[in-house]
Amino acid sequence: MKKLYLLSIFFAMFCFSSCVDIEEHYDFKSDGSCKVVYGFDMSKAVSVLVNLMSDSVKETPQFSLVKDTTLNFYSAMPDSIQRKMNLAETNLAKSSELTINMNLKKSIMKVSLDHNAKNAADLQYYLQNVSKIALNSQITAFSTGDKAAKALDARQMVAGQDYYSYNITPHKFYRIIDKVKFRAFLKKTQSTFMMAKAMLIDMPYKVILKFAKPVKKLDNSKAILSADRRSVTLVTNMDEVIKNPSVMNLKIDF
Repeated sequence: MKKLYLLSIFFAMFCFSSCVDIEEHYDFKSDGSCKVVYGFDMSKAVSVLVNLMSDSVKETPQFSLVKDTTLNFYSAMPDSIQRKMNLAETNLAKSSELTINMNLKKSIMKVSLDHNAKNAADLQYYLQNVSKIALNSQITAFSTGDKAAKALDARQMVAGQDYYSYNITPHKFYRIIDKVKFRAFLKKTQSTFMMAKAMLIDMPYKVILKFAKPVKKLDNSKAILSADRRSVTLVTNMDEVIKNPSVMNLKIDF
């Protein structure tokens, strides 16, 4: 049950991208490997929601729970989920770490998922499949009747990263948003976006890519290339992405 509870927290954070400060970090090494970190910070939204909670809810053991832990992503999954995963999915999960920092009384709710990709092919597989694993596992988690999971019900949502297509080689990183999938995502999460706007919750989105060699070509006018041409930073927000989804497209040759 402990594993299921921790996993449910992550899945809710992963899917509620409309109320979360998101940061993606990519650190490309000279040997072709890459460390990927997805950071989700829901603290601002939590601080607003806490003010709307009744005193009786704030007095429950669930509200008082404090977590600051790092664990293997695969180990955090219930056995029932592990048994349904194929070998590639299992390896993906085993090479990833899940970090949870939660203290609702202090309005802290942060989750990060770290993965070390061995090469370009491994990185592309990870980016194209991590959302599917999260979504499938999320459905299983919510079907268990776990009260904490139901309180963070995200069954209507599609994992945020699912609307990208990737083309990654040892010398390029291309990410293109699929507008059809993105519109479907917006349709399913419309109520959450409206709630976030009503509560004046910002929805920033930052992507940082660091390279072992200088970038040769960058195709995104909003992204900033560092002076040494070894770092690309894209800063936007969900409001801007909704108006112009192409702002998230990245074509980088290095």
